[in-house]
Amino acid sequence: LGVIKGLARPGGNVTGPASISADLGPKRLEMLGTMVPKVAGLAVLINPSAARHVHTFESIQAAGQKRRVMIFRVDASTSQEIDAAFPRMTQEKVGGLIVPLNPLFQQQRNQIAALTLKYRLPVITADRLYVDAGCLMSYGTSIADDFRRAAIYVDKIFKGAKPADLPVEEPTKLELLINRKTAKALGLAIPQELLLQADKVIE
Repeated sequence: LGVIKGLARPGGNVTGPASISADLGPKRLEMLGTMVPKVAGLAVLINPSAARHVHTFESIQAAGQKRRVMIFRVDASTSQEIDAAFPRMTQEKVGGLIVPLNPLFQQQRNQIAALTLKYRLPVITADRLYVDAGCLMSYGTSIADDFRRAAIYVDKIFKGAKPADLPVEEPTKLELLINRKTAKALGLAIPQELLLQADKVIE
């Protein structure tokens, strides 16, 4: 996005923990494919006002081609459009949904969780808060860990360090959460492969 010059020496006044959520789309596709194998198509919920969602969708689409799974783009930039998106996905007969990181989607996570249950659509998201709200799975960085790491940057800057000289840190902790209650509601058996990878299974 051109915000920094480089990870080692970002330059300017921007530094801190980096988000790699946009790059995890293919891995989320793989995990959702493990949960619901042999599906012909999956959908990606995209907020068209989010610049990095274009990259997210393209990376998932490329991964889908390798797995011979059709990837459908479904746009939503308001709560009403999120409501309208789910009947469209039903019409396309998609077998699952990927929800990338986005402030609007995170704010509407309870709505998204309710809709995935209503339309019986397995979903993998970018943040554990969705799983707490009732979504099936999440895979991504630990937001709590990001905040703790950010506090270290704040401390260094308050003590006189220049942001331009503080390297941007890429995440070191990724976590997979699965909601077993939601899996049962959707009639899904959680594969042992995912259970072994999961950092937490919500009962």
